[in-house]
Amino acid sequence: MSLPSVKPVRQPALIFIFITLFLDILGIGLIVPILPKLVESFQGGSIAAASHTYGLLAALYGLMQFVFSPLLGSLSDRFGRRPVILASLFGSGLDYLLLAYAPNLAWFFVGRLIAGITGANFSAATAYIADISPPEKRAANFGIIGAAFGLGFIAGPALGGVLGNVDLRMPFFVAAGLTLLNWLYGLLVLPESLKPENRSRFSWKRANPVGALLALQRYPVVFGLTGTYFLMNLAHQVFPSTWVLYTSYRYHWTPGQTGMSLAMVGLTAAIVQGGLTRAIIPRLGERRSVTVGLTISAAGLIAYGLATEGWMAYVIIAVASISGISGPSVQGLISRSVGADEQGAVQGSLNSLASIAGVLGPPLATGLFGFFISAGAPVKLPGAAFFFSSALTVAAMLLAVRSFRRELPTAKSEPASELQADSARG
Repeated sequence: MSLPSVKPVRQPALIFIFITLFLDILGIGLIVPILPKLVESFQGGSIAAASHTYGLLAALYGLMQFVFSPLLGSLSDRFGRRPVILASLFGSGLDYLLLAYAPNLAWFFVGRLIAGITGANFSAATAYIADISPPEKRAANFGIIGAAFGLGFIAGPALGGVLGNVDLRMPFFVAAGLTLLNWLYGLLVLPESLKPENRSRFSWKRANPVGALLALQRYPVVFGLTGTYFLMNLAHQVFPSTWVLYTSYRYHWTPGQTGMSLAMVGLTAAIVQGGLTRAIIPRLGERRSVTVGLTISAAGLIAYGLATEGWMAYVIIAVASISGISGPSVQGLISRSVGADEQGAVQGSLNSLASIAGVLGPPLATGLFGFFISAGAPVKLPGAAFFFSSALTVAAMLLAVRSFRRELPTAKSEPASELQADSARG
């Protein structure tokens, strides 16, 4: 008597979530070079006016992520990562179609609201990586997020710039198609990563942003690094909010040239976070990687603000990309400090912090840029937003150093081998 055949269960692997994140970022990258231009076209071609409106659109996106990231993270702790990721992708695809037909700015505000809600799925995606990674490898594996961002921004902005030169609406249609293809891929291929025994009950206390952030106080290492994480993200907002405006004003770049520069950012990010993090972070240790990465980032931001020629930006991009080791290191320290049944909630809380930065950062950055290029500015200083972000990065580094000196990580948050290595190094 022959036994019935058993269909093999597909095992979760980093490649699945990497492809999902890559296609997701590719869709976002397609619209980066053209969205500010569309806003500008609705406001009579005024760069100064467009900078303020674009900052508000970015802030609305961040506000929605702040509200919904802990909710989606907690839902993924209860029902699994897969359904949350798939629902968000489907909503994002429909949102791109809405923006493709938007006749005025009001539609764009509605579209960014929806995009912020569906974009909150990164808490589930980050928890997915934590689910399938051994604690000692999480920092390196979190680099896959940066690699997906990097590769997505190699093809996305470059293609978006080329399509935008033909028609400013075309990238939205392509982004919709790629995102829905991503959803279909996940529906057919993406396996669940959260084991049934590691699922937790849903709690509105943890699912709301304020309660989720307050819950971080239960984890000393996590809570001590939240200030660093927040300031890192706040400083980073200068890039998505002002890069297109800044390079258009200072270097007179076209959407195609801007797209190529963002592709360069993507290539270097993919190299650093997809490969070099696995060599650098184990060698330096997570804590030292945080301080080294933030130091390089602060110097790079000053260099961007001082660069007077477009070619200089490419040199800075290549050198400053090494700062990408800091993000995965912070995430690794935080993730290894909490249990498997709370990864979604904690990652949702961190995404909420990033979202607060997304609310505050764009108006600050675009406001500084718009003011210091206006006729009323006491001095013409197009790089003012980059200088401000550099100061924020220095503050983030000082908070991290203070946190490391104030409390030693437990064995759960940092393996003994790494503690010994840190001691031997200094």
